Amino acid sequence: MVHQTPLISTVVVGLTLALLLGAVAQRLRLSPLIGYLLAGVVVGPYTPGFIADQAIANELAEIGVILLMFGVGLHFSVKDLWEVRKIAVPGAIIQMAAATVIGMGLAYLLGWNAGAGLVFGLSISVASTVVLLRSLQDRKLLTTERGRIALGWLIVEDVAMVFVLVLIPAVVPLLDGSMERNAAFGFGASEIVSAVAVTATKVVGFIVLTMILGRRMIPWALHYLAHTGSRELFRLGVLAIALGFAFGAAKLFGVSFALGAFFAGMILSESQLSQRAAEETLPLRDAFAVLFFVSVGMLFDPSIIVRDPLPLIVTLVVIMVCSPLIAYAIVRFFKYSIGTALTIAASIAQIGEFSFILAGLGIALNVLPTEARDMILAAALISILANPALFLLVDRLRPWLETIDPEAAAKPLVEEPATLVATKLTDHAVMVGYGRVGHRIGEALLESGVPLYVIDESEDVVSKLKARGVEALAASGADGLAAANLGKARCLLVAIPENFEAGHIVEQARAANPKLVILARGHSDAEQAHLRECGATAVVLGAEEIAGAMLRYYWTIITSNWDGVGDAPVAASAAAQEPAKTS
Repeated sequence: MVHQTPLISTVVVGLTLALLLGAVAQRLRLSPLIGYLLAGVVVGPYTPGFIADQAIANELAEIGVILLMFGVGLHFSVKDLWEVRKIAVPGAIIQMAAATVIGMGLAYLLGWNAGAGLVFGLSISVASTVVLLRSLQDRKLLTTERGRIALGWLIVEDVAMVFVLVLIPAVVPLLDGSMERNAAFGFGASEIVSAVAVTATKVVGFIVLTMILGRRMIPWALHYLAHTGSRELFRLGVLAIALGFAFGAAKLFGVSFALGAFFAGMILSESQLSQRAAEETLPLRDAFAVLFFVSVGMLFDPSIIVRDPLPLIVTLVVIMVCSPLIAYAIVRFFKYSIGTALTIAASIAQIGEFSFILAGLGIALNVLPTEARDMILAAALISILANPALFLLVDRLRPWLETIDPEAAAKPLVEEPATLVATKLTDHAVMVGYGRVGHRIGEALLESGVPLYVIDESEDVVSKLKARGVEALAASGADGLAAANLGKARCLLVAIPENFEAGHIVEQARAANPKLVILARGHSDAEQAHLRECGATAVVLGAEEIAGAMLRYYWTIITSNWDGVGDAPVAASAAAQEPAKTS
């Protein structure tokens, strides 16, 4: 019996190839993202062999975009977005306008009309938020000032694209003289004004409704599900909120799925359950994000490199040179540091999802030539492939460029430390992660009078600790170790739940101080072995400690002849017992 399973085959083949090619890329010390894109090329319609279903791949990719943007929103707040408005709003608009004009000039040289030039220019002026997020997350920049500006910049571009998609059917016929097409679509001057007003009203309505109603309903719903005690219901609730909010925002207000999901996550970030929500969506988010890059690879037609090499090269120059230079100049004009300017420039040196949508709209309107669409798709894939290398180049150029940076011009409007200042604490404990586990350890150490230095990604956590007089740094564990004075510390406690990141932190700390006592946490024997191999002195298993605590309670209560009246006897603390096995 033959089964027609395009969905299953697309997911299975796409993920399997992405795994294999991503592993090869990682082995070659390249970004796994390159492997994911090449997997899409292999299963795409322009290469021999198995051809995945493009429509299904695109819809699966949208789920990836929704979950990814929802996750970003969980680590982003309204305050963060508001703080970067003075640079993100004018910067994004000016950069998009300049890149669009350059793209229209290229279209003119290629013999295309003004309408085709406008669509083409807009398509190569807007960067992919998904690609940016992967780059920022890989470099632990998402919670830095540079990361917030870059993300705010692309959020502004996403909002601008909402208006562009509404106006393109009306404006393009005016530019290419096809007034009969304009009439066919029902657009006149009054209709254009009306379309803009309706779109603006929808966007404002979406934001207002999200800020007022969403702030009450979303946290309330998750708190209710958390109190049911069912992890399954909580996970389902998180996914339903992320996907449902994005879908409703797109259908009711005409904004993108990504923007709707981002706002849902940003509202939930104000809840104490935000960290747990992020953990629950992480596996699905990563899997579907991979399918996004596979779907991009499927659009690439390798033959365009031979058919139109020169126009493709010029298009890439606009995307990867002109737009970044414009962004760099804008950021420097606002007197931000060279490091910030370079990060923003590298962030927008690629195009993605909105470019595909605009190209498809141009084809549907019979305005954009097919070669222009192929050029946009090819430029998107190549620019995405090159983006990790561009960030690497920025990392290497920044120290040299900052040595020739005039001090007055380099001073940012919002202070961003160029280098970490090491703590002067000695014989202290360093705590990485101040969540549910780290908080309990840290408070006990502080009560015992142990000098403590805390590294946590949450600025709220760090600010509260500083207010109490505790030295703390808002950074990822790997980035913050340089300021922890490990050479004179008595102990490092790695309390974050992510095993691979914890292993990286342990390796760095062991290299910095071979005699340092390093304690970490794990969830399984395999994680314990991994952390021990990385250099941990001891690894505490959660299940082992829980079992030990329950046994202590068991023996304490049984041997006390408790009659069931009043409070049960309290078990002796773990400190009074024989230490549990840790390795």
